[in-house]
Amino acid sequence: QVQLAESGGGLVQAGGSLRLSCAASGRTQKKYTTAWFRQITGKEREFVAGIDGSGSVTTYASSVKGRFTISRDTVANTVSLQMDSLNAEDTATYYCAARDSMNIHQASRTWSYWGQGTPVSVSS
Repeated sequence: QVQLAESGGGLVQAGGSLRLSCAASGRTQKKYTTAWFRQITGKEREFVAGIDGSGSVTTYASSVKGRFTISRDTVANTVSLQMDSLNAEDTATYYCAARDSMNIHQASRTWSYWGQGTPVSVSS
């Protein structure tokens, strides 16, 4: 199994940037497919971006494409999400998730491992 821990959330003004990090511990010899989701209270968890175990395949939600960049550091066992041009609609709690399969599925129910989440608030 793998444990995930997010960091880097906070308060930022609209148009600003934040960088989230997801650190993996435990069974890190296996490079898990990893994704970022976000959730607003009372709404379903929404896929944001995903990256495969090698770091060569990435997928983005249409709402963040061109503004967010997901990347992997295989040595440090971290997956980062660089978020630029933030707007109020990006305000949410952001979660890191991992799964054993190579595929990047956008349905949250298909992901096995989750972090505790880190809050992001964008002021307009």
